[in-house]
Amino acid sequence: MSAADGHLPDPADLPDDLPDPRPGEASDGPPAAPRPAAPTISISPRWNVQGADGAALPARLIELLVQVHGLGSLLSACQALGLSYRHGWDLVRQGEAVLGATLLHMERGKGSTLSALGEKLVWADRRIQARLSPVLETLASELGAELARVAADPPPALRIQASHGFAIERLVEALTREGLAIERRYDSSTAAVAALRDGVCDVAGLHIPLGPLQAPALQHYRRWLAPVDGLRLIDVATRRQGLIVAPGNPRKVYELADLLRPGLRFINRQPGSGTRFLLEGLLREAGLEPTHIAHFEQAEYTHAAVAAFVASGMADVGFGLETPARQFGLDFVPLARERYFLVCSEAALGRPALQRVLAVLGSAAYAASVDALPGYAAAHSGRVQAFDAAWG
Repeated sequence: MSAADGHLPDPADLPDDLPDPRPGEASDGPPAAPRPAAPTISISPRWNVQGADGAALPARLIELLVQVHGLGSLLSACQALGLSYRHGWDLVRQGEAVLGATLLHMERGKGSTLSALGEKLVWADRRIQARLSPVLETLASELGAELARVAADPPPALRIQASHGFAIERLVEALTREGLAIERRYDSSTAAVAALRDGVCDVAGLHIPLGPLQAPALQHYRRWLAPVDGLRLIDVATRRQGLIVAPGNPRKVYELADLLRPGLRFINRQPGSGTRFLLEGLLREAGLEPTHIAHFEQAEYTHAAVAAFVASGMADVGFGLETPARQFGLDFVPLARERYFLVCSEAALGRPALQRVLAVLGSAAYAASVDALPGYAAAHSGRVQAFDAAWG
């Protein structure tokens, strides 16, 4: 039977010497080019709001409002997004019809300002991005690694599991630009060192406070690090942690004792995180009881999410890094300085991928990118020491 009559031939009727049509797998003839590497995966959160009648906000409206918030002009926002001014106005009108309320105020000569509802939509979007971005980056990296494993001769990925921070983000971005295959996972410092012990990652990233809290923090993490042979520490940066407050610090929060004041709304980091561990250590050092702090168990999973929570007016104060506080236009009260670093085995340090990591960490370009982050300093970035010798 032929394929011309609409049916495929029975494989049993085919001759044995037909060439294999798949590229790169034929037994004779010149080899075909290898299949391309797996594509890069990116995942972005998408959300929407429905009115009482079930109608949803038009696509790109929230994106447009975010741009208006940042640029102060509907025209500039439309230009930034590649939209016509008429299309932008149509999006705003459709959104106002769905919600039954004004989203944008226009004054001749004064640009555009968001209404209270428009502001809330923008801050909701920023909170979603801040909370979910590290989670989605981790998931995208895991899925990309799974796809790469079925590609032809995939290069082994450098597996990094680390506490999330802005210096490690800069490092991953730089290594990715250089074409190094990376499988990254953002998690707590405890989960990162446990993964290193269990052989789930090649490199773990964590942070240890400098000063009196250094010793108890080291004791806490040693239970996972002790079994790793020839443990090596690679410096990345130092950074500041402290109280994140509204612009001008209207609630007058200057020290940890102020968190015990009645009526103060606090946003914490989640249990198990290195930042939560640091805060609880600072409270013990000051003789303060965490249970006396209202909302102490209310927590977010990233530094940026804590800052966004304060910036949106849902909390008066949070505890976290200086970088997101400044990014959200907030004030910051420094309370502690930390050392952020990578740890790996001595054997892993000799791998070409780790040598590329050291080259990036020791570069002037990387140092400049980290020093530009508020509260960060790239002093000694790329320095390698035996772990036990690094705490003199």
